[in-house]
Amino acid sequence: MLKYVLRRLVQMIPVIIGATFLLYLLVFALPGEPWEGRCGERDCTPAYIENFKREYNLDRPLLVQYALYLAKLLQGDLGVNFYHNTVASELAVRYPTTMKLALIALLFEAVVGIAAGVLAGIRKGRFIDSLVTVSTLVVISIPVFVIGGMAQFGILKAGLNQVIPVTASQGTLQQLILPGLVLGSLSVAYVARLTRTNLVENLRADYVRTARAKGLSQSRTIGVHALRNSLIPVITFMGYDFGALMGGAIVTERIFNINGIGGFIFRSINQRDGISVVGAVTCLVLVYLLMNLIVDILYSVLDPRISHD
Repeated sequence: MLKYVLRRLVQMIPVIIGATFLLYLLVFALPGEPWEGRCGERDCTPAYIENFKREYNLDRPLLVQYALYLAKLLQGDLGVNFYHNTVASELAVRYPTTMKLALIALLFEAVVGIAAGVLAGIRKGRFIDSLVTVSTLVVISIPVFVIGGMAQFGILKAGLNQVIPVTASQGTLQQLILPGLVLGSLSVAYVARLTRTNLVENLRADYVRTARAKGLSQSRTIGVHALRNSLIPVITFMGYDFGALMGGAIVTERIFNINGIGGFIFRSINQRDGISVVGAVTCLVLVYLLMNLIVDILYSVLDPRISHD
């Protein structure tokens, strides 16, 4: 297992280099100049533009710019943004908030999604199965910004905004509950449908019939045998989804005025602060890769037949 983990960590290096290379090209090869808007209503002076280009290596070819950026990145330096703040310090302030938001969403989709999927799977063809199928289809069909607006309107209409805040500018746990539920709502629907489909399939398998023929109780047959195998693709989805939740929090953070990574990336794109965009997205790529590694390790825990040796 240790060799497998080390091999995967080494494999991450070319992936990170390739991802940052594409990001850098996409951000800095786009038309438009990053110093535009820095001088108010007046145009920037040639001297200011010259200093700006020299400070951020923008007067050099694009590949040289990337090579200089990569050299710093490999030393753990995410650079200094166009407002003379280190990107690492900007991310350090905002990452805990986005991490809490993503964890609330992940917990929501794990508890509610798996429970709904199990209920629908063991009651296949009955009312609860139809209810879960239809309700998840409705949730999947509605964009997250509409769900967020509806949630805020419902809380305000019910007069519960003192208990459940509809904005989260401070990023406290109480303020992040509603945004977390909104962020995880789409994933809950996918987890419920995925759990139901796999559980129904496994309940028809030979090993489940054998377990029942041996006299095992219904709860043990489903809980220990069928559900365990059914959760492997669900765990895979949730692992990948955690990275997507952190990256996809841009819309949710805008709706609820959260000072997190999503809002930071949104503002950096608007301000053409390319160093901040590349640094923030590179950290999200790292989260994706680490979650993929954790998911692959969990495979062998859920199914001992899967070996990484």
